[in-house]
Amino acid sequence: MKMLVIEDDPDIASNIGLYFEQQGHQLDYAYNGNLGLQLALQGGFDLIILDLMLPGKDGISVCREFKAAQQIYTPVLMLTARDTLDDKQEGFDSGADDYLVKPFSLRELEMRVNALTRRKQAAKPSYRVADLTLDLKTRQVARANQLIDLKPKTYAILEYLMKHSDRVVPRQELIEAIWQDQVPEGDPLRVHIHNLRQQIDQPFARPLIHTIHGVGYRVYQDPAA
Repeated sequence: MKMLVIEDDPDIASNIGLYFEQQGHQLDYAYNGNLGLQLALQGGFDLIILDLMLPGKDGISVCREFKAAQQIYTPVLMLTARDTLDDKQEGFDSGADDYLVKPFSLRELEMRVNALTRRKQAAKPSYRVADLTLDLKTRQVARANQLIDLKPKTYAILEYLMKHSDRVVPRQELIEAIWQDQVPEGDPLRVHIHNLRQQIDQPFARPLIHTIHGVGYRVYQDPAA
């Protein structure tokens, strides 16, 4: 599991890091709110541990802005020395998924992290990139609230790309994920990507399906477009 720790106290951050790294987890760190939000928005994290009192942007602002912009559900566990009911309500209202009061035991932190991870795995969320949505339960795809009917393989490709929209998906990885070891002759991926663009991008002003030449594909909204 990859975690982001946004905590300005180096001792607390170090203790968290040592505890979870010994269990095989990967951690990145930010010691102020501005950098923390920047890293969080870059994506790729399974969980974020966020201190409330930070230099720069405070934890409430970081959580609120991240939750408003996130494309893939990522749980946020908020740490704070503030333990009143109003403080907790403010944290949850900002979008925090759990709230742990300092000082805390690392074992309790681990239990809460594990609970949030299980909740994330069971949630089966919808994916959203800009105005494009994909509902995993109903298998409905819509852009700007307009339903789009996709064939099964084309839907599967879009689902995989949206699930990993925080990064470029290499072409070979996408082929293996969709067809495993039964890839038909020719270049079926190119055909399906073309069809996706016809349905997802062509009727709208901004393209969302991008080819990263020599690497693969990514679904995202280019802010410069």
